[in-house]
Amino acid sequence: MRQLSAPAYVVLGMVHLGARSGYEIKQAVENSIRFFWTISQAQIYPSLELLESAGLITGRADPQGRRPRRVFETTQAGEAALRDWLTRDEPMLFELRDTGLLKIFFADALDPAQALTLLQALRQRSADRVRTLRDIEPAARAAEADGNLYPGLTLRLGIAYHQAIDDVCADFERRFAASGAP
Repeated sequence: MRQLSAPAYVVLGMVHLGARSGYEIKQAVENSIRFFWTISQAQIYPSLELLESAGLITGRADPQGRRPRRVFETTQAGEAALRDWLTRDEPMLFELRDTGLLKIFFADALDPAQALTLLQALRQRSADRVRTLRDIEPAARAAEADGNLYPGLTLRLGIAYHQAIDDVCADFERRFAASGAP
């Protein structure tokens, strides 16, 4: 079988975790991986069609009132494809696109007060993200109780990442405020 795109693997993984409809997949993404990997609604439905035509998921009609809806489950082939992708010996590309970090990189172009304001905004953004991620912890514990351990680990990594940004920025602010340096 040909390799799938990253969005298709996201959809396959979310169906594996129990998100059954396109809407549930989008909600699951919004409450979990959106903090490090985004997928649009426009990618979800074509991925569902591709996965179903490849025999990796099966779908059936499950209308909700007057709204049409399809729900999906992974097939044995889908489970195998997901495991194959997870265990494939390939580079794990790291791409971080953080506008806040990009702006901080160029902050020497600002006067010291503006740079400090920018630094504080970055700290606040990461502190807010830590609070948001901590709000998800009960759902991660519930997932762990269902046998899904790694979403909670990923959540902890996200919390640590944003806490590190907050901590390093606070340290930078203390060091340069204390030294009187611009």
